[in-house]
Amino acid sequence: MINLETPRKFRAFVNQAHQVAAEMLRPNSRRYDLAEHEYPVELDMLAAMVDGLGASGTGSGAGASGVRRTAAASDGIVDGVANGSNLSSVLSIMEMCWGDVGLLLSMPRQGLGNSAIASVASDEQLRRFDGVWAAMAITEPGCGSDSAGIRTTARLDGDDYVLDGEKIFVTAGGRCDAVVVWATLDKSLGRAAIKSFVVMKDTPGMTVERLEHKLGIRASDTATIRFENCRVPRENLLGSADIDKGFAGVMQTFDNTRPLVAAMAVGCARASLELTRELLSDAGVQIDYDRPVHLQSAAAATYLAMEADWEAAYLLTLQAAWMADNGQPNSLQASMAKAKAGRAANDITLRCVELTGSLGYSEHHLLEKWSRDSKILDIFEGTQQLQQLIVARRLLGKTSAELK
Repeated sequence: MINLETPRKFRAFVNQAHQVAAEMLRPNSRRYDLAEHEYPVELDMLAAMVDGLGASGTGSGAGASGVRRTAAASDGIVDGVANGSNLSSVLSIMEMCWGDVGLLLSMPRQGLGNSAIASVASDEQLRRFDGVWAAMAITEPGCGSDSAGIRTTARLDGDDYVLDGEKIFVTAGGRCDAVVVWATLDKSLGRAAIKSFVVMKDTPGMTVERLEHKLGIRASDTATIRFENCRVPRENLLGSADIDKGFAGVMQTFDNTRPLVAAMAVGCARASLELTRELLSDAGVQIDYDRPVHLQSAAAATYLAMEADWEAAYLLTLQAAWMADNGQPNSLQASMAKAKAGRAANDITLRCVELTGSLGYSEHHLLEKWSRDSKILDIFEGTQQLQQLIVARRLLGKTSAELK
């Protein structure tokens, strides 16, 4: 049975994450929002600290983690209850994104590609790519959330795969050491032929074309990358090259990254709620948890509704991470958490701007920035609409061909 309290062994680590967010991330939030594409040098020290915690065994899951299941767990045989790196990661990410989402996404060696490697890499690959900062490249000009539409190709030629194609909206694509690229071995086979490859940044044929200017998360660089006759060692293919094993191994990455994105949304929304409550209190608006909502002011009633919406997103996120730690299939819960948290964060941050009026809309506070940052959390790692489609397929027992 899931316990909704923060596990005792994580409390010190979560408190540390909150302290970093309060003392390093939030004070630099406005600076790097205005200085788009400028590298946040303060993060080098933070990344070194996270690496040190991981190396010493005191990190409690610091950094990117993956959904890796043992055979026993896959068979439903789990001794006791595990609170592992997935739950620790979402709890720490909530705290860090209470500070700043864009800066969290800019942390060295903590990219979404690192989660992909952690999820599906072999033990040998885990050792070989240890310490590498990896971005993840999925989206293409003609392919967004429908990953089955990927057109970047990977052709086996001797001991190398040759990649050709273009990827857009690659988070940390300009700063990373490597990119986890999704490509198809055979376009005619659809999803089954899609695999992921680790491509180091110095590989000939790989070019960072440009960095995007964005609405939010401006501290994080977002790149367009082109691959032209880019040769990648065959041992850099993550997981199995066997097409018969299908798309499941690649998609397992999302079982991990979607709860992480949900955690980002939960943290950002919490920051907005806390500041909004302070501003409402300063304006004389009292929020009373002991009185019925209909007996309170409209502002207080709106705030209480937002807080309830946030609580639902928070609990779904914990559930998805806890299930991963306990070897339980969590694809449905990961999509539910991502869908709920992404939409809730959008609604909450915008409503907070509305409730606080000119204070929320100006740059005097960070409320307007959080409303801009939150929008991407409802889009990347699978849009709101796609998550709802995945949830519907799971609940109705339909395949992607039966329910489009």
